[in-house]
Amino acid sequence: MPKPYLRSRSISKIKVRTPSGKVNVHYESKKNSTPKCKCGKTLNGVKDNFHKHSKSEKKVNRPYGGTLCHSCLERLIKKSYRGSL
Repeated sequence: MPKPYLRSRSISKIKVRTPSGKVNVHYESKKNSTPKCKCGKTLNGVKDNFHKHSKSEKKVNRPYGGTLCHSCLERLIKKSYRGSL
């Protein structure tokens, strides 16, 4: 029986064949997915393992940096500017 913290579904189980021929189960934590924009594109300049990096590495230094890609941000700025006229 595995340890209680290994019974979680957030940990992936990988079956590995050892040199003796037995099959053992190795437990690995799942990789985080890369951050994505509202449109579905991956965000450039943003690292994927959030908890390991500093605040400046988690987002790009611009409005909506870390949440919107450059093309969506450009559309949003144009839309807000045209609406204010």
